[in-house]
Amino acid sequence: MKKILFGFSGSVLLLGVAFSAIGAQHKPCCGMPAPTAAVAAPAAGNDVKTYAECTYCGMNREKFAFSRVLIEYDDGTVVGLCSIRCAAVDLANNLDRAPKTIKVGEYNSRELIDAEKAFWVIGGSKQGVMTRQPKWAFAKEDDAKKFIKENGGTLVTFDQAMKAAYDDMYQDTKMLREKRNMMRMKMEKK
Repeated sequence: MKKILFGFSGSVLLLGVAFSAIGAQHKPCCGMPAPTAAVAAPAAGNDVKTYAECTYCGMNREKFAFSRVLIEYDDGTVVGLCSIRCAAVDLANNLDRAPKTIKVGEYNSRELIDAEKAFWVIGGSKQGVMTRQPKWAFAKEDDAKKFIKENGGTLVTFDQAMKAAYDDMYQDTKMLREKRNMMRMKMEKK
């Protein structure tokens, strides 16, 4: 797992840290740092109950079970996230912790699978979660290739998908801020 953090250039990691800090909301579950106390890993399939909302954006992880991420760090801390985008933010914010395991929701089955062993698809016509450039994980290469045939995209490794998440951070943060501002303006009109 150490290669996950060290495979990215310093500037990309700093970009992720900078934009996660800039986007911090002083509300529960919206941009707040990951928990610092060790939390026991949930039973298989029960992570969406234990970690119902994404640590960073507050999105419902059960609703987005096909893109969710569960990171367990070497100190026993477990963090539930809605997407690889929010996982990138968490990994950048926790440079002093080494990820022990990173699991991701399999696109078709919604079951958690090893993110490093998954077959990742970047891009395509399906709207991404928290990102303009979608990133999906598949347990089987044939399923990933079928998805690409039907929806477009490119087959990549986990490291390539993570690098894309970091590379996309600026544009994604800008997009999310614009969406939230529009939502606030609509709420103020009511």
